[in-house]
Amino acid sequence: MFGNLFEEDEEEGFASASSRGRVTKGGDEPPAPRGRSNLCGIKNQGGTCYLNSLLQTLLFTPEFREELFSLGPEELGCLEDKEKPGAKVRVIPLELQRLFASLLLVDQQSASTANLTDSFGWNSSEGTNQHDVQELNRILFSALEHSLVDTSGSSFIHRLYHGTIVNSIVCKECGNVSQRQEDFLDLTVCVCGMSSLEDALWSMFVDEELFEGNNLYRCAQCDRLVTAAKSAKLKKLPPFMTMSLLRFSFDFAKCERYKETGRYSFPFTINLQPFCEQTDGEDSDYSYELFSVIIHKGGCYGGHYHVYIRDIDQLGQWEPPEEECKPKTQKKVKEEVKTEACEPQLQEDDPLSVLTAIISQEPSKSVLLDQLGQKLMDKIGSSWSKKFRKHYGPIGKFLQSHSDVFMLVSSGTRVALKANPPSPVTEPTSQAEQPTNHGMTSTPSDAAAAEHQPEPEQEQGSHWFDLNDSTVTSIRESDIEKQFQGKESAYMLFYRKTQLHRPSEALKNPQYKVPLQLIQMAQEENIKLQHMREKFEATNNTVELRLHLAPSYRLENGALQSISKEQNGGTALSFDRRKTVGDLRLAIYQMQELWEGDMALTVAKSLPAGLHLYNTLTDDGVSLYSAGIHTNSDLFVWNGREVCGATVLTGAEWEPVLLTVVRPFLGEDGNLEMEDGVEREEGRGEFENGGPGLKREARGFAGAATLGEVREALGEPKESLLCQEHKGGKKGEHGAGEGGGASGWRLFPPTDMQRTLKELSLKDGDALLVLEPQSFDSSMFALNGDVVTVTTPSDCRWLQVEFQPLGGEGEKEEERRKIKVPATGNMLFLNFSVGTAHSAGLEMNIIVESTCTVKECLKSMLDAVGLDGTCWHLRRLDWCEEVGEPLMDEDASLTELKISNGETLIITEGQLPPKGFLKLSVWLYLDPRNNSMESDYNHTDSSRAEEEMLEAASAGETHSNSPPLCAGSMAELRSVGQVEISDEATLEDLKTQVLTLPALQDVCVPTSAFMRVWLLEGRRLARILRGQQLTLRKLKLTSGADLCVQQLLKEEDLGPKEVLLNVKMGIPGERCYYPAEELVWDASHDSSPRSLRTCLAALYGLSPDSLLQQVSKKKKKKKAESLLGAPFHLKDGDTIGIKNLLIDSNRGFVTLEDEQGQQRLREQAEQRRKGGQDAGSDGVGPRKKTGPTKSRKPEVALSINVGVFR
Repeated sequence: MFGNLFEEDEEEGFASASSRGRVTKGGDEPPAPRGRSNLCGIKNQGGTCYLNSLLQTLLFTPEFREELFSLGPEELGCLEDKEKPGAKVRVIPLELQRLFASLLLVDQQSASTANLTDSFGWNSSEGTNQHDVQELNRILFSALEHSLVDTSGSSFIHRLYHGTIVNSIVCKECGNVSQRQEDFLDLTVCVCGMSSLEDALWSMFVDEELFEGNNLYRCAQCDRLVTAAKSAKLKKLPPFMTMSLLRFSFDFAKCERYKETGRYSFPFTINLQPFCEQTDGEDSDYSYELFSVIIHKGGCYGGHYHVYIRDIDQLGQWEPPEEECKPKTQKKVKEEVKTEACEPQLQEDDPLSVLTAIISQEPSKSVLLDQLGQKLMDKIGSSWSKKFRKHYGPIGKFLQSHSDVFMLVSSGTRVALKANPPSPVTEPTSQAEQPTNHGMTSTPSDAAAAEHQPEPEQEQGSHWFDLNDSTVTSIRESDIEKQFQGKESAYMLFYRKTQLHRPSEALKNPQYKVPLQLIQMAQEENIKLQHMREKFEATNNTVELRLHLAPSYRLENGALQSISKEQNGGTALSFDRRKTVGDLRLAIYQMQELWEGDMALTVAKSLPAGLHLYNTLTDDGVSLYSAGIHTNSDLFVWNGREVCGATVLTGAEWEPVLLTVVRPFLGEDGNLEMEDGVEREEGRGEFENGGPGLKREARGFAGAATLGEVREALGEPKESLLCQEHKGGKKGEHGAGEGGGASGWRLFPPTDMQRTLKELSLKDGDALLVLEPQSFDSSMFALNGDVVTVTTPSDCRWLQVEFQPLGGEGEKEEERRKIKVPATGNMLFLNFSVGTAHSAGLEMNIIVESTCTVKECLKSMLDAVGLDGTCWHLRRLDWCEEVGEPLMDEDASLTELKISNGETLIITEGQLPPKGFLKLSVWLYLDPRNNSMESDYNHTDSSRAEEEMLEAASAGETHSNSPPLCAGSMAELRSVGQVEISDEATLEDLKTQVLTLPALQDVCVPTSAFMRVWLLEGRRLARILRGQQLTLRKLKLTSGADLCVQQLLKEEDLGPKEVLLNVKMGIPGERCYYPAEELVWDASHDSSPRSLRTCLAALYGLSPDSLLQQVSKKKKKKKAESLLGAPFHLKDGDTIGIKNLLIDSNRGFVTLEDEQGQQRLREQAEQRRKGGQDAGSDGVGPRKKTGPTKSRKPEVALSINVGVFR
């Protein structure tokens, strides 16, 4: 019909809807069960929303469904035999039967149409090609009729949908009537020019078309051209009337398709008697009621289909739509009335208040447990773990401890408020509580429970549902009226005769008239799905725990340490998190048969200091999920009191801190010492020759322990001093014990001895220096106030000196002697290479003094590689290991430039560039009054056609008599040379230096204030440089920039909010303008359109209300707050067009030149488009870019392959 309608607006309708309907599964996750509506959707294969909508309509046409189910295997054959040679298997109706049975009876959220489309002969790409649903309706019916030839169902399509129209032509001369009958399966009704379905039917079957004038009819009886009247009537009405709305039309003027989106109403019940030939029957013979509306969303080249269906057999569970589906006005009124009554006061620091508010604001008055954390984050912007867990524990434990406020419903999967429990209507049913009328048997307990539940508050009779691919939602009948118009509107209407009544046994019975073999197939599928879900749930809820048994640990350094390294990781245990703590305790008892006494399970965590215990699981009735136990959780199994006779302190306040204890070391060897079972390792400040240094050891202490208790635990006397590493040093400086010069430590005052490690903000890895009072007698330690300075030998790299006796090659290897000597503190070991690129692995080495200058270092490197001359300089490597910035100050020392050991420098050829200098190109603007250039007064810019009028006002501006410029347009420029100037120079210095260029010697400029400097961007005037005393760096000028200078007739010093505009007054009665004048508009106090209008009125001595003003910009929104900001962004050089309404009645701003320019642009665009097409078709020459036009797929005809069964 219209071929592929779904390419152009794919992103608008189809893409979002199809992705919404397609169920994305990961791994072996089973299909989701049916939702609360108890109806099954259909998966979208990528572009089959049109097929899904039609199939759902046929499924909810009970007479069609039952006619299809009445055909047995003896007529259709078996799908298992379709590959056998000579077997007559009618695959399409068989697959349709299976799909309908699956949609009715299988407990899944959505069914697949892959087998059905395979029976159509479609390949995988057909699933992504969308087509017209009206076209599919006819092709599918034709395929079914061909598939069912020579069966008892060969005529059921004809019986249900076939109707007849009789077309009559009556001769006005002799009264002769000429008739012709026409069969139809659906009526195509016009939308264009019609306001409703009744109007379209009246135009088709009541209004007569007269043949008169030049359009006469040849009467067979009169044998001449006569006046006649043509009319059509419905002769035979089918049980089901399908109306196809012609929403897609073709505009012959624009040669393009378009969609009719105007209002087009249709009734829920309609009487077709006025449109029928025979009208002597009962009214019920002509009465139809609406039961399905297929809706199209999008344009004529793309979109998405879904369908509204009335559930005639009441197979679904209808519920009132959610609050968010109601109209905004209704919701707003309701919120205003009930805000204070229904919405509790929210206190973000109180978790009880936050959770209560979240649950009470849900329409169902309950929240899924696994979604509560996300809703909490959406509400307060922070997660439970960050804000509340430290003080209140896991969220599951918090809910359990407030059982007087919260309650678990739906088998423990949802949480609700006890004061406001969810009603049976709004509470979501769990899988076990879902209605069981889809082929699954219910238990007596379920039935008994159902008897005591009140019936949902809904209207009696059948209800409407929205079936949108995989999603099925309840809707109200009033929602259908919203589809009368707009981009999302009704496309096909399905009516059924009101005489068609359903038997009572068919209501709420999805198995009605379904063949037994299909019921068995659905039951087997349900059992299979149930097993898959149970297996998946078991796998999905299995958590991996690490059990730490108390006999394998001892308390040491404030934390639990494993006795055996082999058991350091604990014992792994897989367990179902849905089970209770008591079940876990019993399982551990069974694992540990020799366990005696009480067993406590405490949540633990591995810290740098060791294993620490937090909260103990005391309630055996709570599930692991509610207790906050997740995968990789650590559980400590103990008696709840002590470990190896030592009392263990639990809780976050007793978290151990692993400190690095630093002591002076004056030993004679650098080996590891063992004291009290603690391995001690010397720092880098120790030396092989027995020199002094600092020794470190890692010790853990409870976070709630005081500093005095730490000193006592270290075995130090009370006179000992404790110091903390000074934090004021720069990042990257040597830390404690690392040598490299002096390091600072802050002495803890005596008052800090009673403060805890947490209060002192000590954390894992912090260093703690322990000193005896007599330590200050050593040269290593110096006390200045409360700061202790530790001076250790430098950690400069060792130099390895190799001594080889004379004779060299003849000596044996053993005679070579090597010795390590410490380098002096002022030597640097550097790598260097020559060239413009860094060659990794090919660097040379050199040792220089850190106090030498860059020039001296460069000379040493040049001497080392045998180079001479002065055309060289040094560069450093950047963080990407690429050649970076040069070392500009050749007289600075390497220490001042912070060049460290091991750094690589690059010797680069060439002189050093001048420091902070800019190289700028200068252009001169040529005065247009000295050139006959019509382009300055003839603006043919394409944006002229898109200009929009503004209203402006306020005043106090001045204007100059300098030649006008048009920013953004190509100016007549002449290059006058280049200047080289420091970026610290001012704008005034720049103007002075520009005037010294030889090409500007003849330009008369009294002072620099008589010169205007523009910044050029692509040979276009971009902005004026303001501020005579501002430096070029602050003006953001960079080397290589282009500047344009303009001579002025008066001094000018523009402020930061003063804008230079070009103003053109329209010539009254003509479509042209006077020459442009410059206006300096002060927008510092008011940048509104009214301020600009007042300024322009003052310029011309007119009233602001007499001006019609237009900005030379693209189309912008009206009533902008500021013309300097969005959406106008007025800047220097913009053109303002003005009309004086007192003497000029023409409000148009477009000139003849504008129209000619627009026409030229259109012709050029058309030539580029044609040229691109020609280049693409010929394959010769470059393809021209024609803009971001979206290519459409070629339209593919829709077809269904059917076998031959005659």
